[in-house]
Amino acid sequence: MSLNRKPRVGLLAGDPTGIGPEVAAKLLDLQNTLELADVVLVGDREVFRSGARVASKGSRAVESLPLIEFSLKCEIPMAQVSADAGAFTLGTLRMGALALQNQDIDALVFAPLNKQAMKLAGLEQEDEMHYFAHLLGHNGLCSEINLAESLWTTRVTSHVPLREVADLITEQGVFDAISLIDRVMRSERATAPRIAVAGLNPHAGEGGLLGSEEARVIAPAVQRAKTAGITVSGPYPADTLFIAARRGDFDAVVTMYHDQGQIATKLLGFERGVTLQGGLPAPIATPAHGTAFDIAGKGVANVGPIREAFHVACRMASRGSN
Repeated sequence: MSLNRKPRVGLLAGDPTGIGPEVAAKLLDLQNTLELADVVLVGDREVFRSGARVASKGSRAVESLPLIEFSLKCEIPMAQVSADAGAFTLGTLRMGALALQNQDIDALVFAPLNKQAMKLAGLEQEDEMHYFAHLLGHNGLCSEINLAESLWTTRVTSHVPLREVADLITEQGVFDAISLIDRVMRSERATAPRIAVAGLNPHAGEGGLLGSEEARVIAPAVQRAKTAGITVSGPYPADTLFIAARRGDFDAVVTMYHDQGQIATKLLGFERGVTLQGGLPAPIATPAHGTAFDIAGKGVANVGPIREAFHVACRMASRGSN
């Protein structure tokens, strides 16, 4: 994008039956949102209107901003998982990805989705990140990266059953996760991050007493990354690693599976947590929380996480990074 203009950011309302439309409307109502970027709505304007009615905010922007249209074909009950909601969500993701490919927008921000609904609607990929990769024709490395203020985290395995994790931890997979977060952070921050790698087993294997993956797989990957010029260390016991990270000893943490990092980062900054679709051809960001069916329609959803996701996307689009 030209350095002389604001980034163009597509905004998706996420699952229409959750808090997504509400937090999208609240984001549009914030004073600096439209100062930071030229926002393009993606989806059905009536869905955004419903969010504005719930939030009592953002209605002027909802009516005035340009729209890449994908219509909601039927009325859907609030706070319920449904194939209809999933089909609408998938359609908006397709339209957003197409807009990125056509360079109609520079970045994408989406409100929370519901994976079960998308699966009911026919999603074949593991999650929305891999769906985006498919839509964008991206065959390279990609991984979710989570941001909690200054601390970044990523993981070797993601949305898979816990019983499968150990078999999926490979030296190449650990090396790839380290390399990806190093590359993305260098492009976003222009400095080399200090990366820590968690072990898989309790106490990082306790010298082999509690598992061998640390010695056989993780430590060789860390050494390989060091040889490649990355500032990385580990593997460390996961239960104490985040204490050091919170203290400021590290800029990023690579974990082995979903909850190992997600629980820690959400405790560190749930109100500001962001998930970045790292490695894809364009910046794509979302709040690091779900559809919150328990509070959907009540007007109390926190705008903080989607605000942070929007700010990250704007910064990365302005710098031409992803």
